[in-house]
Amino acid sequence: MNKFFANIKFWYANARPYSIPLTVLSWLVAYIYSYKHNGNLIYGLIAFVGILLVHLSTNLADDYFDYKRLIKDEKYLKSVKDIKCKYLKTGQATIKDLRNVILLLLSISAITGIILFFTSGRYVLIFAAIALCIALCYSALSSRGLGDIAVIIAYGPLMYEGLYYVMTSKFSSEILILSLGCAFMVNTILYAHMLMDFDEDVISEKTTLCTILKTKNNALNMFLLFYIVGYGMLVIMFLKSANFFYLLPLISVFFVKDLYKQMKTYPDMNIIITPLKYPFFNKQNIQNNPNAPFLLRFIYTRNISVYYMLLVCIAIILS
Repeated sequence: MNKFFANIKFWYANARPYSIPLTVLSWLVAYIYSYKHNGNLIYGLIAFVGILLVHLSTNLADDYFDYKRLIKDEKYLKSVKDIKCKYLKTGQATIKDLRNVILLLLSISAITGIILFFTSGRYVLIFAAIALCIALCYSALSSRGLGDIAVIIAYGPLMYEGLYYVMTSKFSSEILILSLGCAFMVNTILYAHMLMDFDEDVISEKTTLCTILKTKNNALNMFLLFYIVGYGMLVIMFLKSANFFYLLPLISVFFVKDLYKQMKTYPDMNIIITPLKYPFFNKQNIQNNPNAPFLLRFIYTRNISVYYMLLVCIAIILS
């Protein structure tokens, strides 16, 4: 039994659990909105299990396909600094073990899909098929600079409309608007990582959305565009619903200006200010980390998205 739980802990740690809070918050926004529109709470919780397992399997599948590509690179095999797929590189698990875990997670998520198919309707199959395609193709899409599109679809219309459908058996134009706003905010986190890796990626000829844009200034402007869309969706939601509470998340826009300045000066450490407090964040420990300039900006980006979605949840509850 101890070995069983140790295995769960091992694979959970390798599935990048630090990204789970954004998945939970995205689900929560759609869950609260669907509940406010007479959604079935139990169906929403079943969907959450499927969403979470697909998310974890996507992260592991990314490692699976990346590792199969990276083991052909002699520099990667000799590098002791490259921690990508470290648990595979060090022999803690085999590529076959990883494949089996991915299939197990997808199989369990498929069971939740089958349950929801019978409770909610045939469109569940379409949502499940799209989710499976993104999970298995994300690594390939990411290597072609299309990872942002996959994230926006998965964290936006797919999750929000999918959850709203399984809870209400209907679709909604308003949940679509909310989904796009939240998805673009979630994607800023992925994009911030690429933005700070811009120079290294150019040198290594790695294809990302940032490098496709050719210059760092263009990449910075795209960063702002993601925020403009994210906050713009709130304005559209306000105009559509005439509900002033949807303007509440605009409070977080003041942090974006400061974040933009920090991104322009990366990796300068002098002007770092982390906004508000967030669980599991210890600024002092990070400041002593050699990667502090990267980590603090990354956390800053994450915090803005977290508070954006928390304020959206409050807006929905008060509406």
